[in-house]
Amino acid sequence: MMSEVAENLASLKKKIAKIAVKWQRNPEDVALIAVSKKQPDERVRDALQAGHREFGENRVQEAQGKWPGFKSEFADIKLHLIGPLQTNKAKEAVALFDVIQTVDRPKLAKILAAEIKAAEKDLPVYIQVNIGEEEQKSGIPIDEADAFIQECRETHGLTVEGLMCIPPNVEQVAPYFALLGKIAARNGLEKLSMGMSGDFETAVQFGATSVRVGTGVFGTRTS
Repeated sequence: MMSEVAENLASLKKKIAKIAVKWQRNPEDVALIAVSKKQPDERVRDALQAGHREFGENRVQEAQGKWPGFKSEFADIKLHLIGPLQTNKAKEAVALFDVIQTVDRPKLAKILAAEIKAAEKDLPVYIQVNIGEEEQKSGIPIDEADAFIQECRETHGLTVEGLMCIPPNVEQVAPYFALLGKIAARNGLEKLSMGMSGDFETAVQFGATSVRVGTGVFGTRTS
């Protein structure tokens, strides 16, 4: 008997595949990142036992208490940091995560590069762009994105794999996803992390290569 989480995952993956085909995309080019922040271990285990392997966490400290055990048990987990990263947590983040999606300022880029080099780890990063230019949200400003991407690559030697954004909470998110795609294209980046539970269908339409879904996978958080 399938768990509720397993059923949710199967349903979401079918929906993502259907949307991808509709927009003439390969469904295999769109990854589902299950956002497991504040989810109990039993729900995460349900997802793992269902065969899912890509997860996103917002906080380094919470992830440290959850994922080392799971990683020792399930060797092929790919763990993304999708929340803001403080520079004093960079070393811990490099040790635990497989992708860091929230590089958003020069100081963090410099420190991350040093920690990645010290760890002798091949750790891809995404640049987070403040696509809605909202004061309360993290992300490099749009007009600084090109220069920052170049700085991360050439000055710090980071492996910049793609771009990430959290659009404004508005009805029409398509223009923001389209803009992120344009920034990525002119910088030769193929990966786009965009789209969450409420807007992932539009994100897939506009080129998302990963969507970040929590509630749709695990249900409402318990805390």
